[in-house]
Amino acid sequence: MSLSSLKTISLQRFSLNFAANIIASLWMLVGSTRAFSWVKPTFMQFATFALLALGSNVLFSWLAAESGSIFNEQGLVSYLIWPTIILLGGIILARRAGNQSLVFVPVILWLVADTLSALLQSAVQFLGSHGWLPEWSYDFLPILFLLLFLWQTLALLWLFARHLRTPWWERLIVLVGAVALLTIWQRNIADQPIFKQIPVQPVLEEAALYKQPQLLQQALASINPSIPGKSDWYFMGVAGFAEQNVFRSEINRVRELFDVRFGTSGKSLTLINNTYSWLDEPVATKTSILQGLKRIGQQMNADEDVLLLTLSSHGTTDIVQLENPPLDMEDLDAAWLREALDESGIRWRVIVVSACYSGSFIDELQSPTTVVITASAADKMSFGCTNTAEMTYFGQAFFAEGLRENTSFLAAFKDASLRVHERESVMGFEPSEPQMVVGSLMKTALPAFEQVLFDKARPTVTRVTSDNDATDTMINIIADKAVSVQ
Repeated sequence: MSLSSLKTISLQRFSLNFAANIIASLWMLVGSTRAFSWVKPTFMQFATFALLALGSNVLFSWLAAESGSIFNEQGLVSYLIWPTIILLGGIILARRAGNQSLVFVPVILWLVADTLSALLQSAVQFLGSHGWLPEWSYDFLPILFLLLFLWQTLALLWLFARHLRTPWWERLIVLVGAVALLTIWQRNIADQPIFKQIPVQPVLEEAALYKQPQLLQQALASINPSIPGKSDWYFMGVAGFAEQNVFRSEINRVRELFDVRFGTSGKSLTLINNTYSWLDEPVATKTSILQGLKRIGQQMNADEDVLLLTLSSHGTTDIVQLENPPLDMEDLDAAWLREALDESGIRWRVIVVSACYSGSFIDELQSPTTVVITASAADKMSFGCTNTAEMTYFGQAFFAEGLRENTSFLAAFKDASLRVHERESVMGFEPSEPQMVVGSLMKTALPAFEQVLFDKARPTVTRVTSDNDATDTMINIIADKAVSVQ
């Protein structure tokens, strides 16, 4: 059947024509010429699906947009180019074939397919924005969206090529050319979505410039000396990445837990990178971290006291990110942190690193007097660092749940690992495999330290000086419990 003899008969009801056009487009997407038997190319159908396609694409762009994005007219114009081209193609085909009913056939088929594609992408984007998709899918989604866009246009070209019975080599040339043109166009307009975040150059207020040194000095000055003859816990938290509130929230909630429940009030310090806390909290840089460790080391008794250091941020191998625009910061690397801890004189350490690939910190940080706990293995990602979360998956499981329900770090870690694994399995994520390594001396000393931490009565702890080679430390709890550290 030639295009000139192609007849389309509209149905009496708008809803029937609407449904018929959806069926026609589905036939087109599978390459079947049955689409021509179903399509109902009226002006009202064209106008309806033009509005639906536009609305569904606006919805997808809105769902995909970052917080603070605004409507972008250029993105709307970029989208309208293709339906306009296809409409013009329908007009040309109708004139050449002498069949006016062809005018809206190509554009209606394309608009219906585009509406279905945009609604599918919107659903996927909604699931992804809530973290309900497998982790591996996020790298694949941009490719999927591009393939959907290519598919609907190539299917339309293939349908008309089949109907016109063009030679195979002509079809191949047209399809290859269309793929190249559409791919290049799609990539070039990727930075012009319908909703676009206007780049804002970060600025540092003058007040923050002068306030930050004061905030750091006040925080350092608030760290009290330990009480002789008692085993005190100190807390230091570092939120490294400024542009997601989850890290600030996690560190502040963990500090509250330790200050209120575990008695570190007056012996705790937080360093926070966050876009909105410049005037309230000292920022986390290598300089402030080193000063914080040195101050805590000066106030602690190296033989009796313990530091709980927790880091929360994005990470790569051997790196925890420190980022707080417009400052240009150096990232925190494992070797530097070990050197800073050694330089501070802090001997007994419990270090928790909540970041992707945080297991890579273990080799550098482990020592006979150190516990190292990480949210993931050295080659694994950790999860939960979304803008809507108050804590990461591991932070929630270990601090908010594990430490509240157990009286040892090992038990809390085991519970947290199980919770994280179950949550990741439900979400379809690759297991993060949290790690815990306890130093040889800490294995013996940790139960006594834990008793001090978890016992609400906070029993008095007396110190017995270590021997000359500093390999033995005795911590005697008044409740008739003594632990020898070897």
